[in-house]
Amino acid sequence: MKHEPLPDIGQDGAVNERGRAVRAALAFVLVAATAWLLSAPAVAAAVVGVIAGFFTWVSSAPMREQPALVPAPVVDLPDRTQEVIDAVDDALLIIERQRIVTANDAARRLFGAERVQGDFRLALRHPAAADLITSDRDTETPLEIAGIGEADRRWVMSVRHIAGGAKLVTLRDRTDSWVAERMRVDFVANASHELRTPLATIIGFIETLGEGGGAEDAAIRQRFLGIMMGEAKRMQQLVDDLISLSRIEADRFSTPQTPLSLGPVVEEVVGVIRSGLRDDGDRIELTIARVPDVRADRVQIAQLLHNLIGNSIKYGRTGTPIRVLLDSEQGKVRLRVADEGEGIPAEHLPRLTERFYRVDAGRSRSIGGTGLGLAIVKHIAERHRAVLDIASRVGKGTTVTVTFPAMSPDTLSS
Repeated sequence: MKHEPLPDIGQDGAVNERGRAVRAALAFVLVAATAWLLSAPAVAAAVVGVIAGFFTWVSSAPMREQPALVPAPVVDLPDRTQEVIDAVDDALLIIERQRIVTANDAARRLFGAERVQGDFRLALRHPAAADLITSDRDTETPLEIAGIGEADRRWVMSVRHIAGGAKLVTLRDRTDSWVAERMRVDFVANASHELRTPLATIIGFIETLGEGGGAEDAAIRQRFLGIMMGEAKRMQQLVDDLISLSRIEADRFSTPQTPLSLGPVVEEVVGVIRSGLRDDGDRIELTIARVPDVRADRVQIAQLLHNLIGNSIKYGRTGTPIRVLLDSEQGKVRLRVADEGEGIPAEHLPRLTERFYRVDAGRSRSIGGTGLGLAIVKHIAERHRAVLDIASRVGKGTTVTVTFPAMSPDTLSS
């Protein structure tokens, strides 16, 4: 075991001498103990006598006066109260006798500096909020209010009584969580509607067959069964897309790290789709340049390309070409799918990646669309830190481009 040397108690004078004396005394103690263990009581007694003399000298030695400790400055907390509350992200108001006596930076930004210096009702023009502030009790349940600041923002307000009869009002912006909750509710409602429509069709035909309708006509029965099978497959596709979207969203913060060459993946997907189109497969024109690798999930890239080419097949004009292009430029790898369909009006473009959004709902359902294809493409692109761009001209067609960050040669070699 390593021992550090015992430091001198002082730096000079009597204190330094006392430090050396203490060391010597400790050394003599060790000698005395050793002598005692060796059954030499005479030697031990002599050593103890010397030690006693040392300690007598140490105790009588004059001690050098030490400088007094300087206490740390005491921070006057009230002087820093404004600094503390300005660091809080929530809007804070301290109200006394219906007047705002203190506001933090967040409140001044929300209401304006000129409105947080007088009657609180000039800043907080909301009847329910005013009633809560003027009441004599603290809020048990925070009040949700809208219309403060920007019209589409949502706030949660709470009131607490503090010393001197003043009240602390806290306003927390919950717009993001409100938007997320609204999206969740809309998503559930849309999913329920999308499932209910084919399910109602299937139930209707089952009831018809159960009542004997068309039972004697094999052709009618087969037509009914064909419709039911189509609706069942539509439900299956919708459920598959919902599960796929859920999985992609669960991994959205996990960027793929596996190097992938996109060329072979694109060739494979296009080959599968061409074989499914049979005689019409040649309408898919494929151009692949030599491109750097990217960090990507192979399964998700294949799914992204299936969705993009599938959309071009569904909405492009019959017999017109569908062009799939893979190239690179300035450290980026671009995957592009273009068709010569009817095109999409400009006002619809910003919403195309929303779940269940359709430009023409009736046509989309008739050709088997679930309304989730581009939403899946968007989330796959985001997970890969790629940029999704959709350009379209009515009567000319639509081009979708996904731009991936390329891996540098240095990264590949390492």
